[in-house]
Amino acid sequence: MTRRFGLFLVAAALASPAVLSAHDDHRRYEHYYDDDGRDWHDWNEHEERAYRMYLHEQRRQYREWARCNRDERRAYWRWRHNHPDGVLFRGPR
Repeated sequence: MTRRFGLFLVAAALASPAVLSAHDDHRRYEHYYDDDGRDWHDWNEHEERAYRMYLHEQRRQYREWARCNRDERRAYWRWRHNHPDGVLFRGPR
């Protein structure tokens, strides 16, 4: 019985860093729902980069996404659906 308990403790100790890092990855970004597109978006570094491209194209000053109102967000999501990752983030030719 103590041998099994010891093996359980070793397995738990080895697995805990993987569980903790997966939990940390989940909290690195927020999730936002696009009402018009009826889909969810993860707001991460990649989406932040696309958002900055949108602001540059629209000639707008940077405004933190969390502070944008509903109309500003809707305009961005419309733009974003017309500019998928393959168009925005092409590799070198």
